[in-house]
Formats: sequence, structure tokens, C-alpha cells
Amino acid sequence: MPYGFYQFVRFVALIGFGVLAYKANGQERQTEMIIYGALALLFQPFFKISLGRELWNIVDVVVGIGLIGSLIMNRKSQR
Repeated sequence: MPYGFYQFVRFVALIGFGVLAYKANGQERQTEMIIYGALALLFQPFFKISLGRELWNIVDVVVGIGLIGSLIMNRKSQR
């Protein structure tokens, strides 16, 4: 994929994690707010954090699994 695609994904991730952090703060879930805020900083496109390809792959998988788990837990708590 072109480099611009990855920049776009990082920008979308920054906005998405920022919104999640804001919502978690509104619901007084401080731990989730800190996690989402840290992820927003990690994925932001302005100052790259160089972790290496292998470590970024691991981070991407762990974050993806965490987001899916968070989605499942939030749906169960809404019922």
C-alpha cells in the first residue's frame, strides 16, 4: 500500500481513539480514558514512533483484539 494510506489510517485512528477517550471520560471510566488516550498518542501521524515492523504488527493485533473485546463487553453491559 502507498505511504499515504498508512498516514490516513493513523489520522483516523487518532480521531477514533480521541472520541473513545472523550466518551470514556464522560462515563467516568478513567482507566479506559487513559488507555484510549495513550493509543491516540501512539497512532498519531504527526510524530512517528519507530517500533519496527514486527513490533508494530504485534501492537496492531493486540489493539485489534482489545477493541473487539471492548465492543463485546460494551454490548453485554447495555443489555
